Amino acid sequence: MAHRYRLSGLVQVGHAQREIRRDVLRLALPAMGEQMLSMMVGIVDTFLVGHLGSSPLAAVGLANQWIFMAMTLFGAIATGSTALIARFIGARDPRLADQVLRQSILLAAGTGLVATILGVLFARTAVTVIGAQGDVVQLSTDYLRVVSGIFLFSTLMFVGNASLRGAGDTRTPLYIMVVVNVINVIVAWTAINGPFGLPKLGVVGSALGAATGRLVGGVLVIAILLRGQAGIRLRLEALRPDWDMIRRILHVGLPTGLEQVLMRTGQMFFARILAEMGMVTYAANQVAINALSISFMPGFGFALAATTLVGQGLGAEDPEGAEQRGYVAYRIGAGLMTVIGLAIVLFPAQIMGFFTNEPEVIALGTMPLRVVGMVQPMLAASMIFTGALRGAGDTRFPMIVTGGSIWLVRLPLAYVLTLSLGWGLVGAWSAMALDFSLRGFVNFLRYRSGRWKTIKV
Repeated sequence: MAHRYRLSGLVQVGHAQREIRRDVLRLALPAMGEQMLSMMVGIVDTFLVGHLGSSPLAAVGLANQWIFMAMTLFGAIATGSTALIARFIGARDPRLADQVLRQSILLAAGTGLVATILGVLFARTAVTVIGAQGDVVQLSTDYLRVVSGIFLFSTLMFVGNASLRGAGDTRTPLYIMVVVNVINVIVAWTAINGPFGLPKLGVVGSALGAATGRLVGGVLVIAILLRGQAGIRLRLEALRPDWDMIRRILHVGLPTGLEQVLMRTGQMFFARILAEMGMVTYAANQVAINALSISFMPGFGFALAATTLVGQGLGAEDPEGAEQRGYVAYRIGAGLMTVIGLAIVLFPAQIMGFFTNEPEVIALGTMPLRVVGMVQPMLAASMIFTGALRGAGDTRFPMIVTGGSIWLVRLPLAYVLTLSLGWGLVGAWSAMALDFSLRGFVNFLRYRSGRWKTIKV
């Protein structure tokens, strides 16, 4: 009899584990596809511009540093929205989930409008500050002004998709990003190459593709939310500020926003160090980053799944189930990233060659790719355990870890290895690999401690 009970228990445990894996994959795979498509906007731009020469390539890379910085403002709202909506959906309280959505959209609209104005007015100053030189200054300025012009719609798309993910719907954001990418490819290719007698706009054409795609994406996500999706609905008749809910969203989201600001400003200083070695080196770094971004896709996807599942688990008062889902998300995501890392280590030149046909750029980026390809499991830990902690509302700890690791480890070490010891791009990426590894290990320890289970949002 006891033996039969033990077998029954094992069957139940095995069934529960399969259910958890299904939950994780159900959310993570579409989220991974969405993140892949989100990155594809930049990757396609790099691919199309990369064949115009190193100056246009460097120009797009420098402008994107500021575009990514703007995304950090959007990310603060998005993180708070995802975490709170997941918590209220888990607690079966759709009224409060809708209230979070309304306030998140209000915050997104205000933030996007401010970002649009600043980006258009101060584009030239912004790219000059981070090291644009010669003809790269004007090219980068033009790109940044065009993309900044639709930041309002980019923010609405970013926050609207995050709200849907918090409700457990990762498929709709995926479909929206499919539309964004199709529009980006058609508009960018046409504007860059000027077929049928149309003008060849070069870098500006690339910017027009990204801007048009994101504008349509923003309109689409608002239309979907007005109709109602995944148990949440945007109601315009109640669209007025609720300062208590705004405070709760920002209480969770602002540490993530500050974390991203620390990371992006650190990356700008990192870019400035590389720019000191010349625009060809910077172009090689930009191509290598886009090549490496292939490995980010599983990390982002499973991090977003962990955010939603941990938040919903805590809302349903099931902290142990929430914890298990975080670990399962890491195991699957890390496995996928390790496989991609192995491909990067074995075929770096071929991957670089997909984005550019300049031999010097390919040669400079090959070894750095190999260095970071070898630390993919730790990069996965950094991304996925951070996502799980965010789902619990534990956003301050990852902020401290990220800021400390980038500013106290990556940047000083990169400066010494590149400019003092002359290791070049390999030295800079070695510092980046150490930064990824440190963040992954410390965030894993935080997750294992379980302190996040008692955080109130």
